Amino acid sequence: MILEQFYLPCLAHASYLIGDEAAGTAAVIDPQRDTDHYIAFAAEHGLVIKHVFLTHLHADFIAGHLELRDRVGARIYLGASAKAAYAFTPLRDGDILEFGQVRLKALETPGHTPESISIVVYDLAVSDTQPQAVLTGDTLFIGDVGRPDLRAALGWSASQLGGMLFDSLHTKLLALPDHSLVYPAHGAGSLCGKALSKETVSTLGEQRRSNYALQPMTKAAFIEVVTADQPDAPAYFTFDAVLNSKERPTLDETLARVTAMPLDGVLALQEAGAQIVDTRDPDEFAAAHLKGSINIGLGGQYATWAGTVLDRDRPIVIVAGPGRESEAVTRLGRIGFDHVVGYLQDGLHSLDSHPELLSATERLSAPFAAELLASNGPPLLIDVRAPRERDQKHMAGSISIPLNHLVENLGKLPKDRPLLVYCAGGYRSSIAASLLQRAGFDSVSEIAGGIAGWETAGLPVQTPQPSA
Repeated sequence: MILEQFYLPCLAHASYLIGDEAAGTAAVIDPQRDTDHYIAFAAEHGLVIKHVFLTHLHADFIAGHLELRDRVGARIYLGASAKAAYAFTPLRDGDILEFGQVRLKALETPGHTPESISIVVYDLAVSDTQPQAVLTGDTLFIGDVGRPDLRAALGWSASQLGGMLFDSLHTKLLALPDHSLVYPAHGAGSLCGKALSKETVSTLGEQRRSNYALQPMTKAAFIEVVTADQPDAPAYFTFDAVLNSKERPTLDETLARVTAMPLDGVLALQEAGAQIVDTRDPDEFAAAHLKGSINIGLGGQYATWAGTVLDRDRPIVIVAGPGRESEAVTRLGRIGFDHVVGYLQDGLHSLDSHPELLSATERLSAPFAAELLASNGPPLLIDVRAPRERDQKHMAGSISIPLNHLVENLGKLPKDRPLLVYCAGGYRSSIAASLLQRAGFDSVSEIAGGIAGWETAGLPVQTPQPSA
């Protein structure tokens, strides 16, 4: 038996291929939308991907089940409670799929979503009674459990799903042997939970001992603890969850529509309301960029922040470094942002003879920023980090406007005063500064290196005072 984990760091997403080399058959669980690597891995091991499972209708990415169906003829499997516009095989508690020495047994584990399933994996060459592993989707993470509040827009309350999650964990997953390997669908950095570990595999026994949500408590206490302090979910989560249940164009069809565009064409689209997304690193963007463009660098959580700050109803044009155009479009396609109409031909070099179209963003050293803040006419200091980060430490005198709420709060900011933005290290502050510039704020700068650079320079931060 082969059990291979594929981990996508930018979305903190784990998917799996399980195969039997003697039978020449494989199944893929929770695939990302670009599926070349699954097909290549299968071919290297003499396998044909005949089955594709979704443990649930994912909210933070578009799964590659339709791509694998269309490319290799894989059959799609969903939980029995799922509703979808395409043909699928529903899986109920105890349903089994076997090929060669592999047995996959479905458990209905609602809670994160109502249709969630987990897949118990047996290597029949080792034992037909003791499972080797369980693929838990977003029901059980390493160090956490799936948040139950993401289906509110679809009619499910967090309390309803939280109660289901408690039952699924205690009556289904915790009934498995402690030696069972736990393979979740997400890791640290995902917004599908609040305390996910950087580890991508564990055992059920270890999780029983160390996972805060699996400690002895009543169902009511469990619901209270797992619904508290969850991070804001981007608006595109509901959009993706619904899209994963629909028949839709494949990623290959989407990419085929994206072409290189001359500068004049890009400017015309920008004038008509298109969003220009510059995917270069923040330092490059700060030095020079097309006026009105938004910086979301490929070097960070690009898709997550694009899904958070971009409009799904307005066309997108990409500005990228040489040879990175396809990557930029593909990574947007992973979250269902298929409205990219093209990319700027020759990137920023197309603006070499048009300096009037360029703008820049000042990235101030921490000591110089401190001097400005101590002056008689200081800039307004804006902290765009998440509230949990700010609660740990922040710069004195700053106001808090988390990046995911910046656009809705633009009207509260003064246009007659310089603005100085900071985050943890400079990635999010570049996004924020570009959004502010696009909105007509003329004097916008950032603190280079964010609060990390500030502390490295020996400058003070405010931290919570210990309670008496």
